[in-house]
Amino acid sequence: MAKDKSGVKLIATNKKAYHEYFIEETFQAGIELVGTEVKALREGKCNLRDSFVRVEGGEAFVENMHISPYEKGNIFNRDPLRKRRLLLHRYQINKLHGAATREGFTIVPTRIYLERSLVKIDIAIAKGKKLYDKREAIAKKDQQREAQQEFREKFR
Repeated sequence: MAKDKSGVKLIATNKKAYHEYFIEETFQAGIELVGTEVKALREGKCNLRDSFVRVEGGEAFVENMHISPYEKGNIFNRDPLRKRRLLLHRYQINKLHGAATREGFTIVPTRIYLERSLVKIDIAIAKGKKLYDKREAIAKKDQQREAQQEFREKFR
């Protein structure tokens, strides 16, 4: 959990989303949580790997986001995989709903963080990558890594 200069403390990122999808547009949203979930997030116990966002009845919900139970929360702990409502403006929800209904697009959370004392989540409208796109991205990353290593060796 890194803290940068602007007072943002990163809790978790969804690296799989960047590998599986082309990110088209991102939104910042608040998230409706109970007290023990906030305490667990402050300890960094969150997993965004298989989570996604669904728009139902004019509201947006994040599903399959795993927040581990708070150790000292006993009876106040909730289900770790429950649906959690996102706090967005109406026009943002309409935009997300329109994107989700298009062919090949989905809505995925990319990172969750604490901004000042509020828990925020970044969600993205994403288009799925084909297998050859993923291979191309891996090859590009390998080339950059090799070039970086050669650069280090050259100027040691």
